[in-house]
Amino acid sequence: MDTILQIWQSIAGMAVKNAHGLDMAQLLALAAALGWASGLRLYLVVFITGMAGWLGWLPLPPGLQVLQHPALLAVSGFMLFVEFFADKIPGLDTVWDLVHSVIRVPAGAALAAGVFGADSATMGTVAGLLGGTLAATSYATKATTRAALNTSPEPFSNIAVSLFEDGLVMGMMWLATQYPIAFGAALFVVLVLSVCLLVMLLKFLKSLLHRIKTWLGGGANPQPG
Repeated sequence: MDTILQIWQSIAGMAVKNAHGLDMAQLLALAAALGWASGLRLYLVVFITGMAGWLGWLPLPPGLQVLQHPALLAVSGFMLFVEFFADKIPGLDTVWDLVHSVIRVPAGAALAAGVFGADSATMGTVAGLLGGTLAATSYATKATTRAALNTSPEPFSNIAVSLFEDGLVMGMMWLATQYPIAFGAALFVVLVLSVCLLVMLLKFLKSLLHRIKTWLGGGANPQPG
């Protein structure tokens, strides 16, 4: 047990030293926040993290310092601008999510791993697995929610949900760096709500699909003479 504790303390000490001021709780919270938020708003996450590092508001770990490079800030800022509007147009938001289904989860894993990867391969791998899982969960919730909302012809619910996601991502990112323990509690609540929402929405979409199939099947049958 003492040996395991010494190994953990050495890994934690290395991470804290190389993070230029972030303690272990902040590093873990940052890794979790990057992974989870990437499933919702990848370009917003990349841009605000890089900008915070560039402005000196947040001492980025070595594995994330590439995010504050001016070229990457310009690209992520442009993609953030595009995504901000694409995510608020019914139908287009679902297409946008579909296109990014192969991008957000690996990116979330990579960003989370970057918190520790430059200092500890073991912690980087653990953080990557955590980040990828959280990104997959938030992405699945987002995509399912948008699919359900797009069954309604009005656009206002899509815009409201999209703006809520924008604010939620920024709020959770701030909470992770300032109050990591509170972030952990908030993330737990969000994950529980996400699972519940996924179950309800999947049942709704399954029922809707069944009704559509029934309607199409009934319409295809010839009318009795």
